[in-house]
Amino acid sequence: MPSSSASTSAAEAKPGASGGVQSLERAFDLLERMADAGGEVGLSELSTSSGLPLPTIHRLMRTLVACGYVRQQPNRRYALGPRLIRLGESSSRLLGTWARPFLARLVEETGETANMALLDGDEIVYVAQVPSRHAVRMFTEVGRRVLPHSTGVGKALLSNHPPEEVRALLGRTGMPAATEKTITDPDRFLEALADVRRLGYAVDDNEQEIGVRCLAVPVPNSPTSAAISISGPTGRVTEASTDKIVPVLQDVAAQLSVALANQTPA
Repeated sequence: MPSSSASTSAAEAKPGASGGVQSLERAFDLLERMADAGGEVGLSELSTSSGLPLPTIHRLMRTLVACGYVRQQPNRRYALGPRLIRLGESSSRLLGTWARPFLARLVEETGETANMALLDGDEIVYVAQVPSRHAVRMFTEVGRRVLPHSTGVGKALLSNHPPEEVRALLGRTGMPAATEKTITDPDRFLEALADVRRLGYAVDDNEQEIGVRCLAVPVPNSPTSAAISISGPTGRVTEASTDKIVPVLQDVAAQLSVALANQTPA
């Protein structure tokens, strides 16, 4: 008779619900859960959240460790590994390349600098930007990382996350104040996210940098959590201009969503 480990390996190699290999689907699901938990978890936490038995998770994690995609900490917990950095950087560059024509349309129609950002662990990372043609304009370096609570894109990206996940993230980051306008209270931040869901867009009003106002929307159905925004001086990005800018943002986000879906094999 075959050994029990061989039987398990054969079972994990069977087709998954999506028609793919089940063990691969499970491994990627575990990586996603690790990222959602801040990048470091214990096996029991993964078992609870995924519903998989501990022996199965241990085998999958052992393989991911051997490949460098996960590392085991001295405290026996598991953390996302360094080999993911190269994959993430390459993917971000490609995503930014796809997004640039859409950001260019935003600049053309709003006159302000357009950005695209992703939620990477507990941080926001900017992956693409097309600058305004105004002499006075905003500039955010591609690759820059900021905390989500002080940015419009951060609010847009977190607006559909469960409140308990948002509170956990805020607990890890500590919500430091970038300016005197930064929201530093978790309850107030959750209220701001409720406003994003109600209004359909997020605002950073001098919260990341004094004198700068940003409007942002999530990219619907994006393969990874993404948002686009425009940013400019408060004298140009005014309350009065918001009603004109937001529909453009939402329309471009919808078009970008379709384009990204077409880049992803069914």
